Amino acid sequence: MKKYAVFFLVFLTGCTQQSKLETTPSNALFCENISENVQTIQHLHLSAEKADEPQTALSVSADTPYGMWFTAMDYAEILNGKTESEFQAAIQERFQNAKSMGINTVFVQVRAFADAYYPSEYYAAGLSMPENCAYDPLQIMLTAAHTLGLSFHAWINPLRCQTDAQMEAMSEQYPIKQWYLDAEKNGNWIVKCGERWWLNPAYPEVRQLIADGVTELVTNYEIDGVQIDDYFYPTTDPAFDAAAFQESGAEDLSVWRKEQCNVMVQAMYQAVKAADSSVLFGISPQGTLSGNERQYADVITWCSTAGYCDYILPQLYFGLQNTSAPFADMAALWAEQTTCPAVSLWIGICTYKLGQTDSWAGDGVTEWQTDPHIPSKEITLLLSMEKIDGIAIYDYAATFEPEAEMQEVLAAERQQMQTLLQEN
Repeated sequence: MKKYAVFFLVFLTGCTQQSKLETTPSNALFCENISENVQTIQHLHLSAEKADEPQTALSVSADTPYGMWFTAMDYAEILNGKTESEFQAAIQERFQNAKSMGINTVFVQVRAFADAYYPSEYYAAGLSMPENCAYDPLQIMLTAAHTLGLSFHAWINPLRCQTDAQMEAMSEQYPIKQWYLDAEKNGNWIVKCGERWWLNPAYPEVRQLIADGVTELVTNYEIDGVQIDDYFYPTTDPAFDAAAFQESGAEDLSVWRKEQCNVMVQAMYQAVKAADSSVLFGISPQGTLSGNERQYADVITWCSTAGYCDYILPQLYFGLQNTSAPFADMAALWAEQTTCPAVSLWIGICTYKLGQTDSWAGDGVTEWQTDPHIPSKEITLLLSMEKIDGIAIYDYAATFEPEAEMQEVLAAERQQMQTLLQEN
């Protein structure tokens, strides 16, 4: 594994583009409508300067990034109704636990449902924020992370919004609520899909709001990175953006939706770099290329072309015996796709599947029940691969706070992962 972690300078030339897609076995099932699977307990998923010659990204750290995700679901326990000192103590303990295991980078969800866990001009207060909160949770988490020497990436979901009841309760001072109340924008700029509302990236005003939200984060906080995950278009239903597609004059809906995602991603990337060129912008998409196709996430372009992201972090939440998406094959496939020198490849693994059946895994359906060492085995494999630049674990709660029957298993596996991460 290459011993560099973060990159801050990219160039728009010198990167080739791949088009190869993996062949998905007939028994591989992927959700057609991701709005039906929004981070539930069972489905925890969810302007650059041109150069004359190809150049590689600049390394600003000698360490390989070993990351861990911290989800907004945890805030219901550690933030909601808590005093500043109580929240500070809780997050300090969690970050210290992660660091002790060998983690050096934290991906902290600060905007999950168009709700901000920091004072924001553009987004309403987080759903788990204490009423009349007098402190800034993001600043507390950022300070705690940096005090421990952890790199801090603010994790946001740019398109996913709230339910009807939550939208009704939102203040009218925020653009999303204004669009929700506007008869022309409701159903176009903001669209209901399943039980939630989603922003439609086809409109420049929507993309500008998303970019402004990124600028706000990078300008107001000394964060080390901004990361978005795998919630792009929430459905394959043509009705979601029918009006915008018709107005565009385009003929191929799939190609057109990919273009909208690309423009949105570029806007976020450019917003980050304009505010602070040293801050990273990363994308954590679904683990299979076919799954990303269903969300119109153009990961092939993002992996092979500069100007979209500094790192790509696919969620390879698959077992080693998974016949639908074998972990080793998927890791190798992403390494093959990541051809741009300005884009580094980090791989996401999970611990939440330990002890569970994996219904999409084909012949590997019971692997997570019979083998308690899948995460450490996958780390061992990744550490042996030359084109893998980093590793991340989903997530803190599943790793450190499992159900009672899995506590002994996770304690042993944490120790094994700690040994691997600290020795490498």
